Amino acid sequence: MAEIDLAESRQNRLKSGIPPWSHAGPKPTYQPLQDNLKVDAMVIGGGITGALMGQLLSERGLSVVIVDRETPGLGSTVASTAMLQWETDRTLGELEHFYGFERAVGIYRRSAASVAGLSKLIVANRIACNLLPRQSLFLTSNQEGAGDLLREVELRRRAGLPSRYLEHCDLFTEFELDRDAGILSRGSAEADPLLLTWGLLDIAVKQGARLIGASATKLHCEGGHVTAETDGPFVIEAETAVLATGYAMPGIDMPKLHRTTSSWALATIPQDPAALWRDQVLIWEDSHPYLYMRTTPDGRIIAGGEDDDTVDPATRDAKLAAKVMTIREKMKRLWSRADTSVATAWCGTFGETSDGLPLIGPVPSMPQVYAAYGYGGNGITFSYLAAQVIGAMIGGVYRDWFDDFALDRDAPAFLERPIKTDERRQSAVN
Repeated sequence: MAEIDLAESRQNRLKSGIPPWSHAGPKPTYQPLQDNLKVDAMVIGGGITGALMGQLLSERGLSVVIVDRETPGLGSTVASTAMLQWETDRTLGELEHFYGFERAVGIYRRSAASVAGLSKLIVANRIACNLLPRQSLFLTSNQEGAGDLLREVELRRRAGLPSRYLEHCDLFTEFELDRDAGILSRGSAEADPLLLTWGLLDIAVKQGARLIGASATKLHCEGGHVTAETDGPFVIEAETAVLATGYAMPGIDMPKLHRTTSSWALATIPQDPAALWRDQVLIWEDSHPYLYMRTTPDGRIIAGGEDDDTVDPATRDAKLAAKVMTIREKMKRLWSRADTSVATAWCGTFGETSDGLPLIGPVPSMPQVYAAYGYGGNGITFSYLAAQVIGAMIGGVYRDWFDDFALDRDAPAFLERPIKTDERRQSAVN
């Protein structure tokens, strides 16, 4: 009998501080587990990944239970900045170097399709989560980086991806930004991650899913089903289970290309509309460590980055004031009109991979248990992708490209070391 010890996932304080997201939506309520349950699918975790998974599976007519010991969405999800980008932590050029052009292009196209699919889902179900379509502006700060971006745009053109190269004069004329070059891309979006999660859970419940407030402590796989022990006297039995515990890692073997790190973010006070940049594009900078910025519907600027290898929550939290000061200084240098007065700030721990791609699929040696981890800077985008991939697998559908994200996939030999923080953009709060 195969077993997973979920007690190891009880990493406290994955986040600290107060993110700016609204709590005004209809918050789903978890019911206590008062009897043994038997269902088609069990989703462990009620954040954005669990909500997307529960909505999809219940829509397909499966009996679904979503289990979480915390208030839904208030774990890793609420720390997200919800920049819904299809560009990954690794550029298309880097992925081409790792895996070849065709595979790299496939990955980027599926990421773009995930943003489009999620946006369509939100609109079709009228989820009130402040979804707004946005362009993405990727900046560099030196001539060497400008050349890299030009080559990146040429690759994207070959792939049919919607990107435009901007030289220094273009950036200054169109966006009043003093950087050597940038890439402007269509097809991204922004949202409120907490309202989105609550909206998806509400839909799942209306489709028959049950929300259970309990702590799953162990999973056992035997006889064609999965049984979850809980912190109470009752168990949940399912045909299949999905681990969607955010950045609280369960007791499974993670590949060498995965690691845990931390990031910091702030939200300013509301700005004068004249103080915001053109089209309120999503901005992210290829600096070391990098900076990103977005706006909110009430005119705040959200900025963050400054990722480093900190894992211990107390150490991470102790760095918050200094990290926020650095982010404010970088924000002011990039956009001098900003009022950098901080309304709220927060930090979080997250997981990433050295090739910038998520870990999605069956747990090795436990084919009835699926997992989704290692999102890096594309949290919600890859959450949607994970729901689609795992949903297909549960339905008996398999595609060769699913292996691009497998938990036990082999990374190129030169990537079997952890990615360094100063190599490429990373964020816990994307």
